[in-house]
Amino acid sequence: MPSATTKNVIVGTAGHIDHGKSALVEALTGTHPDRLAEEKRRGITIDLGFAFLEEKGVRFGFVDVPGHERFVSNMLAGASGIDVLLLVIAADESIKPQTREHFDICRLLGVKRGVVALTKSDLVDADTLELVRMEAEEYLRGSFLERAPLVAISARTGSGLPELKKALHDAAADAAAKDAGRYFRLPIDRAFAMKGFGSVVTGTLISGSVGAGDEVELFPSGERLRVRGVQSGGKMVERATLGQRTAVNLAGIEHTALRRGMVLAAPGKFRKTRRIDVRLELLASARKVKQRSRVHFHTGTAETIAEVFLHGVKELAPGGSAFANLKLQDEVLVLPGDRFIVRQFSPVVTIGGGGVLDPLARRPMVRDMGRTVFLEALEKGKHEEILSAMMERALLGLGYEEIVARTAWTEREIADAVARLSQTGLSKTVSTEPLVLVSGKLFEEVQKKIVEKVDKFQKENPLLPGMAREELRASLGKRVRTETFRSVIENLAAQKKLDVQGESVKKAGSEIALQPEELKAKEQIEAAFAAASLSVPSVKEVLAGLPVEPMRAEKLLHILLREKNLVRVTAELIFHREALAQLKAQLSAYKESKGDRITVPVFKDLTGITRKYAIPLLEYLDRERVTRRAGDERVIL
Repeated sequence: MPSATTKNVIVGTAGHIDHGKSALVEALTGTHPDRLAEEKRRGITIDLGFAFLEEKGVRFGFVDVPGHERFVSNMLAGASGIDVLLLVIAADESIKPQTREHFDICRLLGVKRGVVALTKSDLVDADTLELVRMEAEEYLRGSFLERAPLVAISARTGSGLPELKKALHDAAADAAAKDAGRYFRLPIDRAFAMKGFGSVVTGTLISGSVGAGDEVELFPSGERLRVRGVQSGGKMVERATLGQRTAVNLAGIEHTALRRGMVLAAPGKFRKTRRIDVRLELLASARKVKQRSRVHFHTGTAETIAEVFLHGVKELAPGGSAFANLKLQDEVLVLPGDRFIVRQFSPVVTIGGGGVLDPLARRPMVRDMGRTVFLEALEKGKHEEILSAMMERALLGLGYEEIVARTAWTEREIADAVARLSQTGLSKTVSTEPLVLVSGKLFEEVQKKIVEKVDKFQKENPLLPGMAREELRASLGKRVRTETFRSVIENLAAQKKLDVQGESVKKAGSEIALQPEELKAKEQIEAAFAAASLSVPSVKEVLAGLPVEPMRAEKLLHILLREKNLVRVTAELIFHREALAQLKAQLSAYKESKGDRITVPVFKDLTGITRKYAIPLLEYLDRERVTRRAGDERVIL
């Protein structure tokens, strides 16, 4: 097992068919990467092959790709996650069409370092070898391989192998250190069943780590699966980390349900998508791309069809670059920074590629004038600038889960960005558990709307103490989330602009001001119920004889109920509080003199009321825990 200090480096081969890529990998590692019977029969690589070499503190994982133009889609599936490119040019044929296409693909995928192997050097004389070297140097001028070592090698004789290994070690040493603390992602390039183990998938681990017992999520289906075991380089390991070729044994799924193009990822963190905003770059050799063009889209190990919508331009010229929205035929998992390749719809040739900016993009709209500025922030901004740009376009604000799904930032990165952004006043944290952010502008707009709605309500309803909290929230519509509403209400109350009493919201300092006729009517209502004792009239009777219209009379009744001068026992029966207090006193006296049990007939005789009032009052007393029903009797508590 490799030590903790072992550096994991993925080396991807690239080059024309029959230029000796597989033979070279076998000479370096001792393992021939071709595994299919047809590959061995025909002597060409059809699908991806893998081999490993560990020495001098570096663990190389070789991904051998097919060179034939018919299998470029297979080549693309193996190109993701490459750290070092091993560009293979046969000395007896020099640069050929697939040399160019493979190299363009690796450049578009953002590969930064590599080595050039001039294979079959034993088949040419010194002059021819030097000519091929010069052609390669000319072709690579201005590219990321401009200063890369060109090593003449023969896989058959072994000539040049030590020099090639040294060049690979130098490139590996120059490769950036990798952060294993990010969320796990493994694009699947193979899926098969292994006797005694079950379903196994393989891929290059491009982020995070995975170990036995972990729960993972399968994209795009969303299934949660358990990891039985992990291998890297043909050996069982406790955990595999990014940069390693990895095999994962999965429980709970048949291998027939797994296929190339799927992705294993940390559970509950990401979302599948069919729309992405990208920076699209065209090769100088490509045809121009027009609005709504269809292309073959490749990212990681996935392949689908995409429709191109260009932002800000009507067409993209060869060698040009533009922001674009891609509508994908199939759902994929991509994250910001992921690289992709596009190939012409027909004939199928590589025409460009680029990087993902927004993996959960909106449908493009002509009137969306701010999209270009937004994408510029995503492309070049710091974390706090990206967060601010996302908030400005988030109608409901941003929750923690959405931030992770759209950025793949860690908890610490999000916390740091929030802290820096909060100092600018451009954002407002309306909830910490869970984290919810809104723009300062949105927060102020919601505050203004709430104050206006409360003010309007109280002007239209002067006899009500305030607006029901839930009614106020609903009046704002679905564009204001619950956390934002709660935070705004708390902020306005703290500023003494609103008073919040239970479920009622009113302007701070406002009181109900009754007109003289309203005051008189209120007194009449209370007096009517007080005089009736327990044989109360119907609400309709009381309100009908008042000097105010029915709507105001109803509101006056509600004021008395809120003040608890009146108590509603049932929908139709309302009693004065003093009458109920006297009733409780009567029961208390009855308990002292005659015991704690009373029947309905005795209760009627004691109070002098009919069954119409007796049963509702006894049920009210049960609710108030003054009495408790026991069969046909009541126990006085």
